[in-house]
Amino acid sequence: MEFANYPSLAGKAVFVTGGGSGIGADIVAAFARQGARVAFADRDIASSTELVDGLAGTVAHTPYFIGCDLSDIDALRASVKAAGEKLGDFDVLVNNTANDERHDFLQVSPEYFDDKVAINLKVAFFAAQAVMEGMQRRGGGAIINLGSTGWKNKVAGYPVYAASKSAVNGLTRSLAREFGKSGIRVNTLTPGWVMTPRQLDTWVDPAGERAMDEHQCLPGRIVGQDVASMALFLGAHDSRMMTAQEFVVDAGWT
Repeated sequence: MEFANYPSLAGKAVFVTGGGSGIGADIVAAFARQGARVAFADRDIASSTELVDGLAGTVAHTPYFIGCDLSDIDALRASVKAAGEKLGDFDVLVNNTANDERHDFLQVSPEYFDDKVAINLKVAFFAAQAVMEGMQRRGGGAIINLGSTGWKNKVAGYPVYAASKSAVNGLTRSLAREFGKSGIRVNTLTPGWVMTPRQLDTWVDPAGERAMDEHQCLPGRIVGQDVASMALFLGAHDSRMMTAQEFVVDAGWT
């Protein structure tokens, strides 16, 4: 199967949060294969190093990896600054990092709440803040915030995650309005149930397989490349008049 090539992405500076594994790794690889100069931050050193090593020599610009705990906002800001010193002001930001750990609503403590909001919403907010002035200097850019179909489908068992991810749409629309005059586009990219190694190892069981067969309009399974393909389009000039919108890649489930 052949996929699109976007000439406008060649040489562009891209920053991806949580790009070391899963959907994030597919996004990093996809932008790198378009000739973009990609930096990404992740706390998973082993997976991130494996990703970089696998792409080295196969793309024009080997991705630049920074290891950090993104929920530490000082560390997040430092990683964006370090990557910017290497690559320059960013053209594209992909806010991918998240944690859909299951939790019992009645047992959630204020500390647990703050911890999960930090990774599922706060990172996106402050990563956007960290790249915004650079995008304004460049005269434009694209911010892609990853959402979730979980709250749309009323999935139980992770209320803090659901609340955080639903708030991503509000963040997207607010930033799109405020910074559109600077040529900065902000959109939400919402994946369905993507067959990442973590999902396959942790959550996908016979009941889950039946649910996908029943609720998806399209047969087959969603993979990270499907989400990355939409991220490429939203980062490229081809989507130049698209902002404040949500793009759902869920095979028609929602």
